[in-house]
Amino acid sequence: MTRFAIALTALIALAAPASAQRAEGPFTIEKSGRSYARLADAVAAIGDGAGTIRIAPGTYSDCAVQDGGIIAYVAAEPGTAIFDGGICEDKATLVLHGRGARVDGLVFQNLQVADGNGAGIRIETGNLEVANSLFRNSEEGILSADDAASSISVTRSTFSRLGRCDRGLSCAHSIYIGDYGSLNVTQSRFEKGNGGHYVKSRSRRTVVTDSTFDDTAGRATNYMIDLPEGSTGAITGNLFIQGRDKENYSAFIAVAAEDRTYSSAGLKIDDNVAAIAPGVTRSTIFIANWSKDKLAIGDNRLGDGLTLYEKR
Repeated sequence: MTRFAIALTALIALAAPASAQRAEGPFTIEKSGRSYARLADAVAAIGDGAGTIRIAPGTYSDCAVQDGGIIAYVAAEPGTAIFDGGICEDKATLVLHGRGARVDGLVFQNLQVADGNGAGIRIETGNLEVANSLFRNSEEGILSADDAASSISVTRSTFSRLGRCDRGLSCAHSIYIGDYGSLNVTQSRFEKGNGGHYVKSRSRRTVVTDSTFDDTAGRATNYMIDLPEGSTGAITGNLFIQGRDKENYSAFIAVAAEDRTYSSAGLKIDDNVAAIAPGVTRSTIFIANWSKDKLAIGDNRLGDGLTLYEKR
C-alpha cells in the first residue's frame, strides 16, 4: 500500500461516525444504540438506571448479575435468543438484585449447579415480569428469595423438563417462589417435570389462571400447585392432568401443607378441569387443605378417580 493510500485510510477512519467504530455485539441497549459482546457488560452499562437490552438471535453461554436499576431483557425475535448453560454466582443465568426486571421472549436451558437449584432466573429483590419465554432441561425455571414488597408475574411461558428430588438435596421445582408479595401465572404451560412441584409459592397471594399442567410424561413428580404456607388469590380456568410416575400422587393442589403463615380464607379454586392420564387407574384428591380456613371452591370438572376436596 502506498503512503497516500495509508493516509487516506487513516483519514476515513477518523471521519467515520462513532457508531461505525463501535464493536458490534448481540446485546444492544435500545436507548443508546450501543452493542456489547457480553450480556454482563450491557447490564453494567445501565447500572442503577433503567433500560432495555435487545438480544439478537443466537445461542449464548452468557450470564449476568443485575445489582440495581430496572432492566428489560428482550429477544429481538421471540424464541431465538437461547441461553444455554451459563451460570452466575452458582445460581442462575440471570441473577436479579435490582429494583425490577422484565424478561420477554428468551429461552433458558441446561442449567445445573452443585446445590441442585440451577435456574434460568434467580430473582432476589424487586418486581419481575416474564412473558413469552421458555425454560427447559434444567433444575429450576424461576427461583426467588424473599421480598414481601414486590411482585412476580409470568405470562405465556412454558416450563418443560424441570425440577428434581435427588442427590439427598432439597427438591427443586419448575417455579419456586419464596415470601414474595404476590405471584401471578397466566396462559402458561407446565409439562414433563423431573421431580418436585410444578408451581410452589410461599407468596401471601398467588394467582394461577388459564394455564395447563400436563404431567403425563412427568417423572417422580409431586403436586401440581403447592402453597406450603397458605395463600389467598385464585386458581381458575386451568387444565390439570396427573401422570403415572409420581413421587406423591395424593393431591393435585396442596394448601398449607407445611405451615399456616398466611390466611387461605377465600382462596378461589374454580372452573378448572382435572383428570388422571389415560391408562392410569388410581384414586386421589383434587384439593388437599391443611389450613383450617374456608376456601372458595366453585365448579370444577373432575375425571374418574378424583375427589374434589379433603381436609388434612
